[in-house]
Amino acid sequence: MKTTKTTRKTGRTRGVASGGRRRAKPDDRPRARKRFGQHFLEPAWVEKLVAAIGTSADDTFLEVGPGRGALTLALAPRVAGIVAVEIDRDLAAALPSRVPPNVRVVLGDFLRTDLEDVLRDTKLPVRVVGNLPYNVASPILFRLLHTAQHGQRFRDATLMLQKEVADRLCAVAGQDGYGGLAIQVTLLADVDRLLTLPPGAFRPSPKVTSAVVRLRFREPLAEVGDPAAFEQMVRGLFLQRRKTLLNALRPIADSRGRVAAQVIELAGLNPSRRPETLTVPEMARLARAVL
Repeated sequence: MKTTKTTRKTGRTRGVASGGRRRAKPDDRPRARKRFGQHFLEPAWVEKLVAAIGTSADDTFLEVGPGRGALTLALAPRVAGIVAVEIDRDLAAALPSRVPPNVRVVLGDFLRTDLEDVLRDTKLPVRVVGNLPYNVASPILFRLLHTAQHGQRFRDATLMLQKEVADRLCAVAGQDGYGGLAIQVTLLADVDRLLTLPPGAFRPSPKVTSAVVRLRFREPLAEVGDPAAFEQMVRGLFLQRRKTLLNALRPIADSRGRVAAQVIELAGLNPSRRPETLTVPEMARLARAVL
C-alpha cells in the first residue's frame, strides 16, 4: 500500500512506502553536494587507484570521505579492515548496508574527529586513503602530518588531490610552487606521485585535473625545535618569498628580540638568498637559530 506525505518546506506530496519510508529506485543514490566538494571516482579509475595503492591482507585503512563507497568496496576484500570517516549524513547512513563486516563507517568531519578514539581498537600503524575535497585538502594534509606520529600511527597516505596541490607537495627548493606546504610535508614524509586523473575520472566532473600522491611518514628529516614555531616561521618567510632572506626574516627575528643578520650568520646562510631557495635542512638550521 502506498501513502503520501506532505513535506514541511514545500507543502507538496511525495510517494512513500508503508511505514513512512520512501521506496528506493535502483539509481536512487545520494547526489554529490557542492558544499562538501564531492566528486565521485568512476569505476574504471577505482581499479587503477587500487593497483597504485598496493595492498596486503593484513592492512587496515583509514578512509577519508568514502562517499558512495566505490573505493571502499574495491579495497575491503583485499584488506583486514577499513575505518571510513564520512561527513555527509546521507552517505554515511547509506554505506553500512552496502559494505562487508570488515568496514566500519564513522559519521564525522575528519578535521574534527577524535582519531585516537576512532582507532582505539585498531592495530597501528594504519594506512590512509582518501579523495580529498579541494577546499579542505591542505588542512587535512596538515592534520595527517601532525597526527601520523612519524609513521607509528599512520604508515602512509594515498590521496587524490587537485593537481596544483600535488605539484606544490612535490616541489623542491627553487621550483615554482615550493613553499610552506612542501617544506612541512618533506620534513615528515617522502612523497611520490602515482597517477594523474583527468576531470572525466569523476562524476560530477571537476573543472581541474587531479593527481594521486603517496606520503610515506617517517622520522623528521631535520630537528626544528618547536614544530609549531617552525611552521609559523616558514609561513612568515613565504609571505615575503621574493625578498632577501635578511629582509624576510627581520619581522620574525624582531618579534623574538633577535637580530636577523646575527641569526642568519649563526645558521650559516647567505643573507642575500631568497626564502624559496632554502632546503628543509637549511630551514631547520634557521629555525634553531632564531626560535
